[in-house]
Amino acid sequence: MFEDKILTCRDCGAEFTFSASEQEFYAEKGFTNEPGRCPECRAARKAQNRNNGGYNSRPQREMFPATCANCGKETTVPFQPTGDRPVYCRECYQPSTRNSNW
Repeated sequence: MFEDKILTCRDCGAEFTFSASEQEFYAEKGFTNEPGRCPECRAARKAQNRNNGGYNSRPQREMFPATCANCGKETTVPFQPTGDRPVYCRECYQPSTRNSNW
């Protein structure tokens, strides 16, 4: 069904084999494009992305100042408090979530 193919790496220009088993794997996963990089360049790119935060890294979350409704401690929360609901610091919030029936 599948036969080995020789492809050229878009980064380094080296030829590499896209094996029949790799093609079968790609087909099973629904991938429609052949790999554009050789295994060495793919590994180097993955390592670089890991070191630089990668494609899936989240932007830094904006934090807002708040005062805990339970203990009065100044804290920060990842949403803009509106005053219509109580806001808790990490220490006061954790026990309340463990005891809830959610």
